[in-house]
Parts: sequence; C-alpha cells; structure tokens
Amino acid sequence: MTVRQAVFLVGGKGTRLGDLTRATPKPLLEVAPGLRFLDVAIEEVARHGFMDVLLVAGHLGDQVEDAYQGRSIRGAQVRVIREPEPQGTGGAVRMAADLLDPWFLLLNGDSLFEFNLRALVQDPADDFVARLALRTVPDPARFGAVEVDGEVVVGFREKDRDLKGPALINGGVYLVNRSILDLIEGPCSIEQDIFPKLVSAGQLRGRKFDGYFLDIGLPDTYDQAKEEIPARRKRPCAFLDRDGVLNVDAGYTHRPEDLRFVPGAPEAVRCLNETGYYVIVVTNQAGVAKGHFEEAAVHGFHAAMADALAATGAHIDAFYHCPFHEAATVEAYRQADHPDRKPNPGMILRALAEWPVDSGRSFLIGDMDTDMAAARAAGLPGFLFPGGDLSVFLESLPYLINRGKIGPPSG
Repeated sequence: MTVRQAVFLVGGKGTRLGDLTRATPKPLLEVAPGLRFLDVAIEEVARHGFMDVLLVAGHLGDQVEDAYQGRSIRGAQVRVIREPEPQGTGGAVRMAADLLDPWFLLLNGDSLFEFNLRALVQDPADDFVARLALRTVPDPARFGAVEVDGEVVVGFREKDRDLKGPALINGGVYLVNRSILDLIEGPCSIEQDIFPKLVSAGQLRGRKFDGYFLDIGLPDTYDQAKEEIPARRKRPCAFLDRDGVLNVDAGYTHRPEDLRFVPGAPEAVRCLNETGYYVIVVTNQAGVAKGHFEEAAVHGFHAAMADALAATGAHIDAFYHCPFHEAATVEAYRQADHPDRKPNPGMILRALAEWPVDSGRSFLIGDMDTDMAAARAAGLPGFLFPGGDLSVFLESLPYLINRGKIGPPSG
C-alpha cells in the first residue's frame, strides 16, 4: 500500500522561545520574510507524495486554522483540527482519529529532518505499530537516546547531562499504524507513554537516516533556522523525460496497467532523491491533442507511476506535461510551437520559476534530440539516454559519482 497521509503535531506552546511565541504558534514563526517554518515542513512532505496533510493545532490554533485550512501546498490538501484543550502528543493523535488512514506519517511541527521519507514508510508490516526515523548525533544529552537491536527498538535513555554520544536519537518523524489509537485513552505523550508500551510488546521499529536535522525549540536553534533553511531549500534538479527514460514507450502510453519501468529507473530516481536533487518530469503528451486519450489519463498515469515508485522508496517531486501539438485533432489543444512543447523549454522554465532550483547544478536526461534542445534553451546541460539501465547511465554522469556531493565537479 502507498502511504499518502502526513499528520503534523503543531499544538505546543514553545515556552522556551519566550516572547517569540507569546502571540504566535512556534511552527508559524518565519524563517524568511513571508516563509513560515511550517510552510517548509509541509512542502517537504508534499514533494515526497504525501497529498493528505492534517495539522493538529492547540496553542493559538485559530492562527494555524486561518493560515492553512483548505490550502493546497505543492498539490497536497491541508486540513486543520483544533484541540479544545491541551492533549499532549498522544491525545492530539486521538483528536484526528476519524480522519486517520490505516498507515500515516506523523511529524513534530517544530522540527525538520531532511531524508527520504519514502524509505521510512516503505513496506509497512503487521509485526509493528510504529517505525521511528532515527539519526546519530554527537551529543544526545538534550534529546535522550534510542537503543535498537537491528530495527527493533529495545529501549530509551532519558535526557541526561551525563549521556555521552555519539548516539541514536528520535528524529521526530514516524510511520504509524492507526491501531495505535487502542493505546491512547486520554491526554498523554506518545513518546513518553505510548512508545515504551510498544517497546514492551516488541512492536516498535526504527530506521537510521542521515540528513539535516533542526528543531526550533530554543532561541539559538530558531536563529539557526533563519540562517540555514532558506538556503537549504535551493537545491539542484534532475529533469527527466518520461517515455523512454522512466517507462518503456509503447506508443502513446497512458494506461496505468501498461506502466513498465525502464531497467534501473526506480533505482535512479531513488539515488537522485537521496543525493539531494529535486526530480521533476517534463514530458510531451501529444496523445491528448491527437485524441488518443484525455488529459485526465496523463494525471492518472502519473499517479500510478508515483505509487509504483513509492513502493521502491522513491518519489518524483513534480510532473509537468505538454498536451499541445500543431497537428492536433482536438481543437482546444491545437497550437503551433507551443512554448511548453519540447524542443521549447517552457516546462523547464516554469519549473525553475515555481521551485527553488539551483540551475547551475541541474541537468536533464532525455532520449530524443528535442529533449537536448529544450535543455540547451533553458541553459542546462542535457544528457542523451541511449537505452539500457538508467541507474548505470546516471552513475556515468559527472554529477553523482562522488556520493555526498551534488552538482558537477568544480574546476
């Protein structure tokens, strides 16, 4: 199954931030003019394909509701639930009981942990109720430590000045089964009251991830967020053609049942995800203009592709398609030299305008000369995929050979 729901706990008072949170909920603090911390957190889950976002609000919840109720962020639909009184993190989950999917992503709304969320939610199973995203820190004293045996969480060590690192800590991001509600009877802490019960029952798991981590619970970490997060949002992008690069091109491919990945395509997308790239598809779809299928079929095929990639721990950040053609049989789509239709660069240029892309470290992979021409027109390097295994081809490019560094080599 594909996990599509993300639940943010945004009810804390943020008392350690003093006057900053006296009149503003902590997750609504700005990290740049007009950019709230929670904006960044929601965008992060949306680009990973979590399209149903619930915010459980407490302290100054009216502000959360005013800012987010009914909004669409990167295609994700946002709903807000208000706590009538403080419920703790466990009670907050129960507040959302009627809206919860069988499996959902649960996150603290005042922290950001950048890693492959799809890898955390991959392969939910009946032998556990929750899976924690864990990370190693040099000094765990402020957080407490998590003890594991393989992926089985076997214990927690509380916050303690004498706790020495490095050690694994709870990253504040969880895959959770709805059955956790059976353990929540009233206001409580999911971390302090519920997770220990799951440990005792052998039903708590953990997976270790590396990635940028920051919570804004202290004045100095909030200052750090303002300094670091706006710059971190700007990252390179791998633009990918679709038919012939990601999926086998059978000619006007549009039915989900006809989706067959090119060898190595899911692995290549996951590699790009985990190396820090946005991954954006730009595809001509003249079949719409020529009456072979309707535009809704393009969206349906992309949804099926997203689900199939999710099962492998990979995701596409955005899909752009051009349904126009100069020889269209459907008049609404008849247009000569449409700016979006490759070899024109319109889809790429729109993505560059709509996403915080570092174009100087970005590139395109396509299988046709029109793809290469679109890349050149957008000022990007283009790489012609000759067929074969896409992950092997990706590894041959001067972008990902040195893991941990993204973009072309300097010099």
